[in-house]
Amino acid sequence: MTSDTTPSRPDGPSITPPARPDTAAPPPNVRATTRAAGAWFATTAALVLLVLLIILILQNQDVVKVHYLGFTGSLPLGTALLIAAVAGAAVVAIVGVVRLTQLRVKGRRARRLKAEREKKP
Repeated sequence: MTSDTTPSRPDGPSITPPARPDTAAPPPNVRATTRAAGAWFATTAALVLLVLLIILILQNQDVVKVHYLGFTGSLPLGTALLIAAVAGAAVVAIVGVVRLTQLRVKGRRARRLKAEREKKP
């Protein structure tokens, strides 16, 4: 029995060090992402999500009884789930708008105070 004392090397490709920042240029075949490409991607993703929601609604046509804040009604389960999802998204959007408004007011106030400090000698 013989033992091999040589260090093992991985069989994969050799690792090359990253290029220096001053010489790093994108390859000529790399394209920059444009707003139009982003819009097409978002539209495609939205259409896929819409198809999945339509499938959910069509597969869940059993009528269920819904109780909410003292109101009672019957509607298809898929529709009830869709309404709940839209209501949840609306709550998230409202909270997000409120938070963004707070941050904008705070930023505006900070810029105004900074400008006032710079005016006074």
